Amino acid sequence: MKILIAEDDRDSRELLCWILEKLGNQVVATENGKEAWEVFRRGCFRLVISDVLMPEIDGLELCRRVRKHKQSKYTYVIIITALIGKKDYLEGMEAGADDFVTKPFDPDELKARLRVAERIISFQEQTVREELDTPPTLGGVTSRTE
Repeated sequence: MKILIAEDDRDSRELLCWILEKLGNQVVATENGKEAWEVFRRGCFRLVISDVLMPEIDGLELCRRVRKHKQSKYTYVIIITALIGKKDYLEGMEAGADDFVTKPFDPDELKARLRVAERIISFQEQTVREELDTPPTLGGVTSRTE
């Protein structure tokens, strides 16, 4: 899976890259939200993992932009942050995040959350394929061209 990381802390960014690449993912890492947004618009990422507190564009604004971006495939967004209050969690979800992980994160927990993301992305892809394979209907009757 192609994953975009937005994390200004070098150690956290390198750890995320190491874990994700070890799991067989293609990872692109950025140092701030502005750089992440520019990279996101040029690529096709199925998953974005973003810190909240970053220079230039914070993780919540990055998440909002990802949600507003016109694209054919759904992008799953995980917010990773040291902010642990209920208000912080709710702000992340309101911005459009699919999941929320607190720092310091446990690698096993992150792996489990990645499996959830993969299931949801896979389900979305399957749904799109099924919709494309289903012939259009008119008034509940399948139309056929002869």
